Formats: sequence, C-alpha cells, structure tokens
Amino acid sequence: MHLFSSMNELEAKILIDDLCSQIEKHNYNYYTLSNPSISDLEFDQLLNRLIDLEKQFPHLQNSNSPTLKVGGSITKDFETVKHKYPMLSLGNTYNEADLRDFDDRIKKAIGNSFEYVCELKFDGLAISLSYKNGKLIRAVTRGDGTQGDDVTNNVKTIKSIPHQLKGNDYPNSFEIRGEVFMHKKTFEKLNAEYRKELEDKEVYTETQILERLYKNPRNFASGTLKMQDSREVAKRPLDAFLYFLYADNKVSETHFESLKLAESWGFQVSDHYKLCSNIDDVLAFIKYYETARHDLSYEIDGIVIKVNNYLQQEDLGFTAKNPRWAISYKYKAATAVTKLEKVTYQVGRTGAITPVANLTPVQLAGTTVKRASLYNADELERLDLHENDTVFVEKGGEIIPKIVGVDTEKRLADVQKIIYQTHCPECNTELIRKEGEAIHYCPNASHCPPQIIGAMEHFVSRKAMNIDSLGGETVAAFYKIGLIKTYADLYDLKYEQILNLSIETSDDLDDSKSKKRSIKEKSALNIIEGIATSKAVPFERVLFGLGIRMVGETVAKKLAKHFQNIDNIMTATKEQIADIYEIGDKIAEHLTQFFADKDNVQMIEKLKVHGLKLAIEEEVGVERSNKLEGKTFLVSGTFTMSRDDLKKLIEVNGGRNIAGVSKNLNYLIAGDKMGPEKLKKATDLNITIISEQDFLNMIN
Repeated sequence: MHLFSSMNELEAKILIDDLCSQIEKHNYNYYTLSNPSISDLEFDQLLNRLIDLEKQFPHLQNSNSPTLKVGGSITKDFETVKHKYPMLSLGNTYNEADLRDFDDRIKKAIGNSFEYVCELKFDGLAISLSYKNGKLIRAVTRGDGTQGDDVTNNVKTIKSIPHQLKGNDYPNSFEIRGEVFMHKKTFEKLNAEYRKELEDKEVYTETQILERLYKNPRNFASGTLKMQDSREVAKRPLDAFLYFLYADNKVSETHFESLKLAESWGFQVSDHYKLCSNIDDVLAFIKYYETARHDLSYEIDGIVIKVNNYLQQEDLGFTAKNPRWAISYKYKAATAVTKLEKVTYQVGRTGAITPVANLTPVQLAGTTVKRASLYNADELERLDLHENDTVFVEKGGEIIPKIVGVDTEKRLADVQKIIYQTHCPECNTELIRKEGEAIHYCPNASHCPPQIIGAMEHFVSRKAMNIDSLGGETVAAFYKIGLIKTYADLYDLKYEQILNLSIETSDDLDDSKSKKRSIKEKSALNIIEGIATSKAVPFERVLFGLGIRMVGETVAKKLAKHFQNIDNIMTATKEQIADIYEIGDKIAEHLTQFFADKDNVQMIEKLKVHGLKLAIEEEVGVERSNKLEGKTFLVSGTFTMSRDDLKKLIEVNGGRNIAGVSKNLNYLIAGDKMGPEKLKKATDLNITIISEQDFLNMIN
C-alpha cells in the first residue's frame, strides 16, 4: 500500500510543488549560504517524502525536481551542442610586467576611467548553464569553445546548482558560465577509496595503481562530469561557482553588479572577488592569494582580471582567441627545497614494496611535507639519489608530494649512492621482481607482519566482512600483542580478553608518535557483536575478504556463483578455474597457489567451524534444475534479454559459462552483432551454434 494512497492527483501536485519549494530553499541555505536551517535528518525526511510521491505519481515529477540531484538517468552518448556565445579562453601571464602591459593597453584603448574585477581562477571544468523562465534547461561543457557536450543530467546532481531560480527579476532566457570543481577533502577521500578498489583487485602493481589514480581534483571532476550514469555522478560530490552572465539584453551595467544579481537568484558565487580601481590594487589581490589560496577548500591556479563595465568590454572587443578586456594571472607550481634524510621502505598488504623519501620537514602549499613516494627502483635510479641530497619537492596537482629533482651542486663529497633494498625491511626475506613489472615484492605472505596485518584490515573492511566496530589500528594492535595471528582468530576473541585492553594508536597530528587508549565496555561489546554479526555476510564477500591476490569483488562474485561453495573452489584445477568467463590464467594461478598453502587451508577450516557462510545460499523464488549439467556455454552478441540474465539461466539449470571459444565449449549462443572471429573459430572447431530461442527451448 502506498504511503499516500488516499491522496488524489490534485492534492499530490500541490504537495509535490510545496516539497520541491522547501527542498530547494534548504539546498540554497546549505550549499550556497552555508547556513542550514534544518537538520540533515529533517532534510532527508522531506526528500524521501518527495521521492515516495513521485514514485506514486511519476507523471507529476517536474523536470527540475530536487530528487534528480541524486541521479538516475543513463546517457549513452553526449549530444554535441553549439554555444550561443562562444566560450573563449583567456590570455595567461605569470609576471607583473605582463599585467602592467595589459593595463597600459586598456588605458590606450578606453582611457583611465575604468575599474577591474578580480576573481579566483578555479581549477575545475568550465560549464555553461542555460535557464528559461527561471528553470535550468541545459548544461554544456566548454568543448572546443564553439561547441561542447550536453551534460545536463549529470549537472542536475550538483546540489549547489539551482534547478529553479529564486525571485522573479531574472531574464526570461539567459546563460551563466561557471566552473565545476571538487573540494580537496572530497578528492582525497574518493581517491583513497579508488586506490583501495584497485588494490583489492590485485591485478595492478603499485606503479600501475599510481598511474591510474586521479592526480588532482580537476581531473577527477572532469572525469566525473562525463560519466554515463548520473547515479554514479551523484556519489562523487561536485560543486560549482558561477561567474559570468550572458543575456540578449544586459541585466546590469557592470560585471560586479551582475555577480550580486546572480547571488540573489540563488546561484553560488564565490565570496573571493573584489572591485579594484587600478592595477596596483590588482597586484595586491594577486599577492594576497598567492599564500591564502592554500587555506581554501578547493584548488585555484591563478587570478582572473576583467574590466568591470560591459560597454567598455564591448569597446575593447576580442582577438581571434581571447577577450581583450580580460586576462588571467597564473601562479607557478608550488615547490620547496629540503634535505633527504633517509629512504625507507613500506610493505603493502600484497607484499608490494614502496620506497619512501623521508625529508627534513618543509612548508609546501600550506602543509608540512615530511615524506614523498619514490614509487619504485626505476624512479630511484632516475633521480640518482645520494645520501643527504638537497632535493626539489613539488606537489602534483597540489596534493601529492613528489621529488622532481636533485641539486647536485650541493651534494656532499664521498656520500653513498642509495641502492634499492634487496631484502624485506620487515621479515628480511629476499625481494623478488617479476619480469615486466616495476615493483619489488616480498613473497613471505604468511609470516611477514605488514602483510598479515594488511590481510586482517582487508578482511574486516566494509566491502568484505564489514566489521565496522573493529578498525585497522585495533586489528594491528591485537596482532602485535599476540591476541590474534590470522583473521580466523578474530572469531575466538572473548569479551573479557579485550575489555580494558590498552592498545597503541598513531597520533592524528604526527603519525611518528603514538598514544595509548583503553577499550571500554561499550567498545568491547561492539567489537564482539560486530564479529558475531559478520558471520551472516554472504559467501562472495567472505571469499573477497580472504585477500587472495587478483580476487576483487567482481571476481569473487563470479567464482562464488560458478563453484557454489569453498570446497569446490579449493579442489578445482587451474584449468577449470581459468575456463570461467573473464577469469583467466593469472587469477587461476593465484587461487590454486593460495589453497595449496596448508596455513590457508587451516584458516578456512577454522572459519567453517565458526559458522561463516562458505557456500552460496539458495535464492528465494529461483527454480533450479540439472537440465544443462555437464554442458558449457559461451554467450556472445546482443539478445532480447540481457547477457547476464542468459548466463544466470545457464547456471541455475546446471550449466557452466566459460571464457572463450575452445575445444571445451559445447554450445555457442550467438546473438546479433556477434564478433566474426568467434563465429569462425567456433565453426572451425565444430562447436554447436544455437540461437537465444534454441537455448530457451533446451531449458523449457
């Protein structure tokens, strides 16, 4: 029964309009004014009421409903849209002399009676928003300046961009330009989560992971705005500042006044802009933000200077590429000079070894830098680092510190060149480096403390066993004091063992220091209850939690579905595993190696005794049969049903999906647009080729 089942359509429309109005007001208060007037819970309750109403009366949903800010539409291909007003780039300068030349050119063209507006140059993605009768109708990227991509569905998920404007003094139709960006804290959090996902897949070396990570918030924001699924965009909080109005009839005499108007209509305009009467005021603004920019929550890479009066802008006009009435001053990349104190080596959960430069602390871009990653042995060799070298440090995208060079003139006499370590710094096992890889590994997974602790931290993580009451530091502390030796030992823990236990944690401000904390009654109870609750976690997540190399979330699901239980996986041959669709030889090799280790087998047996789910549970309402038992299938092409649904039908009827055409394949289910190579290979091997309907006839 619907929550609003007794409501008629007119009542629903009135309530929907009222909820939309309330939610937009609270969005404006929260995101634009930074002054929320209700709690998050109250806001969520309003939003959920609106979602429920729109589900019951979908035809009443407004095209600019606040519910669209949580995403939900898929854009297969972005439509290319021509800009009504071209989105030109600005001329750049890095020095005062160029700015004074710019000022002289302005004076020669229009005289001395003019003002500048100085604004921050946001390091994001330029966007053009079109509004009609106060409603957002289209959002287009800059593209080549003449035309860009229609990203309206994705932009509607940005909570600081209004769907419906406030007041009624705005033009009937206009465009407003701005910048979509991501806050630094958001970037760091999401990039850390992305790193964890890449590590969990265990198919990438550390160098490959670093290459795949987003290097700065701008790249992340740009990549996010071009995603096809707006629901995914909504999960990555973007923000926006708007800074320039375009209308057929000017809404004000000056740029400064138009910014004030835009704010009154509900647009988020940065607080950091200033009206300047001369070039000296401009230079003072630039100098102030050269330091102050590091205190902002978002990245800027310079200052934009515009002539304030619109008529004067028209008089100055444009070159082929740039407006003559505006210029940007770009800050140089933040660098610092410091001393290399020593090189240490970190051991990751998978045994990957990462060299780290420990530096004499130095201020850089508003933070104290003490360490910088050296990535791998090749980077160490490229830099030709020696003991106590003077090094140049830069922040890539002003986020990740890196050594960009060495001042060899300051190198001391008779100092030793730094040679990459040959043995694990934790367990002294000789390191290995596989052919074609840049990373060295410690192969002693069962007895190397950081690898054991890393495996435990992975096991309790949210996407695995989700024991959120048991953080990584606590697990590490339990291991260090000998309370547990493997993650299977967690299930032996008793409340009395951990109550009032004193454990060591790192200091939030200085992770080289540590402090003690005691586990009190509530925490101890939460830990024990969290461990007990984790026994209900489904098999595929337990399998993922085991930490087998290259077995990420997706692979774990495929293996669990295919083999149904842990015993079948443990006894499967490498060939049987590699035959599974999208698994292959490397994953098969890591799986068989893992289960060939008697310590790992003992852990599995212990998890069985404690009652963890090590088999797929029957889905309610899913009918199974053995009609296809012993038969293998490959699904290729497009069908009336999804390929995933076809594969599921194969599995629930006892058949097996395999990765490609081989002599082990019994049936190729051929759909439209199937690759000709597969078809030819199947024909050459005399594989039986069937249609979607043929297959359905087999199971019916």
